[in-house]
Amino acid sequence: MFEISKAVTFEAAHFMGGKPEGHPYRNLHGHSFRLEASVKGQVKPGEEWVEDFSKLTAALQDVAQQLDHTLLNEIDGLSVPTLERICLWVSNALKPTLPGLTRVTLSRPSLNESCTLDLSART
Repeated sequence: MFEISKAVTFEAAHFMGGKPEGHPYRNLHGHSFRLEASVKGQVKPGEEWVEDFSKLTAALQDVAQQLDHTLLNEIDGLSVPTLERICLWVSNALKPTLPGLTRVTLSRPSLNESCTLDLSART
């Protein structure tokens, strides 16, 4: 069994409206995000790979384009845009195109923060 991964980047803004007055996350602010997706599977006979990286790249770029230079709070399903919720939103967007999707990792490299949704652990 192999697992392949691809990453893309995007820029977006958000705020956490439920935080108390004076909390820094309550203010509108932006981040540079790194989005990585992994697909697991056997090497396909005749193709000699798990998945064509161009398919994985196109799927990730499509999702990143929907998020890039947006206010994440305004995207349906991301009214509270935590890393966890964005990972779940991304996985739902990628599953139809990438049935072997096993992992979505979203990070904010400048803050050394990341969140990984392990889809292989879901039942």
